[in-house]
Amino acid sequence: MPVKVALIDSGLSPALAAALGGRLRAGAGFVEDAFGVVRRQAAVADPLGHGTQVAGLVLAAAPSAELINAQVFVAGRPVSAAAVAAALHWAVAQGAQVVNLSLGLHDDRLALGLACAAAQAAGVLLVASAPARGGPIYPASYPGVLAVSGDARCGDGEWSLINGLALVGASPQGESPGRAGGASFAAARISGLAAARFEAAGALSAPAFRSLLRAGASFIGRERHQEESAA
Repeated sequence: MPVKVALIDSGLSPALAAALGGRLRAGAGFVEDAFGVVRRQAAVADPLGHGTQVAGLVLAAAPSAELINAQVFVAGRPVSAAAVAAALHWAVAQGAQVVNLSLGLHDDRLALGLACAAAQAAGVLLVASAPARGGPIYPASYPGVLAVSGDARCGDGEWSLINGLALVGASPQGESPGRAGGASFAAARISGLAAARFEAAGALSAPAFRSLLRAGASFIGRERHQEESAA
């Protein structure tokens, strides 16, 4: 049975939305206004191209997945934790089983933390992008969220355990050769892998997927860069 994957991102291109047809299960935009109120609106065409790229990577790994488009990046407007939290609540209500969050916020916000906890309590797998180095990024740093970073050692269908299951790595490359998107694209690859494995198993819990990652990693530990190798 197809798995529902929610993308909290910049939306989808009209061409991709049309190609998906009925497999695009729902779509909405979430924007915080000047008074701090998050308003839900109709989703518009992807203004950045990022969400379309992310969707392509998810579908490359899970071709029959159904998508839920939760748009939080709109041209000229910064994304807020409150908008991401509202999008996450809505995506779960739409039946999302996997939620891809190829984004990172530097500030920990209660509303976002509570939304992540509620989604996980409902059995939803949350996959979020995170840098391999640097300070905490949210929602990747919240308990239970699967944090993913780019790892150039990984090819299609491969992953690494950079820091155990606290930080997983995957290829940072986009669909087009030479187009890298770092942790954003790596997270999308893991979300696609999760959707494919969930569908193949008929039912698969988030903890079971983590066990699968532990058992099948192609690389263990951090990627060594040239300067580190020469030291």
